[in-house]
Amino acid sequence: MAASFPETAISTERLLLRPLAEHDSPGLVAMMADDLVLAWTDQPQPFTEAHARELARTLAPDHRAAGRGIVFAVVEHLTQRLVGLVELRNTDWRLRSTEIAYVTAAWARGEGYAPEAVLGVAQWLFEDRGFLRLEMRTAAGNTAAQQVAQKIGGISEGVLRSAWIVRGEAGEAMGAPAARRTGGENRSDLILWSLLPEDLEQPADREIGWHGDHHRYVLRD
Repeated sequence: MAASFPETAISTERLLLRPLAEHDSPGLVAMMADDLVLAWTDQPQPFTEAHARELARTLAPDHRAAGRGIVFAVVEHLTQRLVGLVELRNTDWRLRSTEIAYVTAAWARGEGYAPEAVLGVAQWLFEDRGFLRLEMRTAAGNTAAQQVAQKIGGISEGVLRSAWIVRGEAGEAMGAPAARRTGGENRSDLILWSLLPEDLEQPADREIGWHGDHHRYVLRD
């Protein structure tokens, strides 16, 4: 049987990361309709209620059970409103390494929710699950995702050339050469980031924890 992550919840100062549920469907549909999400992700477009239910019922549970990773719904503690999604993917259990991807709802941007959620997952991976490496891949034009990687202390390791497809006006704003554009989709370089346990600094100004425990780590300015 393949190794897999336990079905769990992670609590940070302002957020709860928990398994995706069917009642998240309206929030998922609204989040995936945003132009920036359209541009920088590979989610189906248009993203419908049927897609949302399939993700919650089948795709996310199968992803975890197969040992590939885990999908978290990110919600506010106070309102239970859906802030975004965090996904671990391409998990290598021998190397104790995995890749993280994150999406934030348009209404929640600018509040520091993405770095808080990603740092909470990193702490859980390193301290609770014994992982040794966390990777992030950000499209060359996706400055918001790059800022998240920087804020949690990620180290840029280089560029993967022409390794991703971006869609829509936000992707076109990158200025990709016309020869690299087809049908509204553009080739994009990816910046590879890594985070190791020793990259997390202590003490920190924010409390990040899970299952009611709180540990301190730095979010970079």
